[in-house]
Amino acid sequence: MAAVYFIIVLVATTAGALAGVGGGVIIKPALDALGHFDIETIGILSSASVLSMAVVTTVKRVSGGLKISKKVIVLSLGAIAGGIAGKELFYLLVGVAGDSALKIIQSIFIIILMIIILFKNRIPRVCLDRIPIVFIVGAVLGMISSFLGIGGGPVNVAVLYILLNMNMKDSAVSSIFIILLAQSSKLAAVAVDMGFSQYNLTMLWYMIPAGIVGGIAGMLIHSRISEKKLSLVFDATVVIVILLCVYNVYDAISFLASS
Repeated sequence: MAAVYFIIVLVATTAGALAGVGGGVIIKPALDALGHFDIETIGILSSASVLSMAVVTTVKRVSGGLKISKKVIVLSLGAIAGGIAGKELFYLLVGVAGDSALKIIQSIFIIILMIIILFKNRIPRVCLDRIPIVFIVGAVLGMISSFLGIGGGPVNVAVLYILLNMNMKDSAVSSIFIILLAQSSKLAAVAVDMGFSQYNLTMLWYMIPAGIVGGIAGMLIHSRISEKKLSLVFDATVVIVILLCVYNVYDAISFLASS
């Protein structure tokens, strides 16, 4: 079973580092589909795996001379603030709706979000200049990503591409930086608030190394791939996520119907 988790994270974080999707958007629905852990534990496992990828990727790129723009930093700070609100909303709904119902809600929202992102090229592009507006966009982005437990990768890329007028390769790189800050703050908040003792995190021994390897692999491929091929990888990842979420909705509805 450990090998399955290693492979899921390896594939997810390789695609994540390559296309800027982070990996959580694949890991979260994939672990939902396996059904071995509750929805809260899956969120921690996904965040820690994606964080390991983001740390390796960001450190390597910064040491190689990467410069993060002021607007990307402001967007990141907004995402951190929004992520706190999204986390509180998540725990509120866990207590009210339960795992299966919340899985349906999350999956449906992810499907809608991914369909919108899939057609990003048909949405008019702008370049936001006002810093307060960029912060607000980041806050909304962070709240959605934290609530859905997906790390925000595809949403980050779409926002950077559509609202900050970046190309796909720059959007992918900047997205990983946003993910690094957002996931760090999320796990720090959990550590301070409730700690990790209540979660079964044994699979992290396999998932974190997979995230590190995936980050290195994705970064190497990113430096050699064209803009067009990168866009295809991004779109393919989004389609896979949609299919996983459709299965999770069906599975959760079937479970509720039989209970």
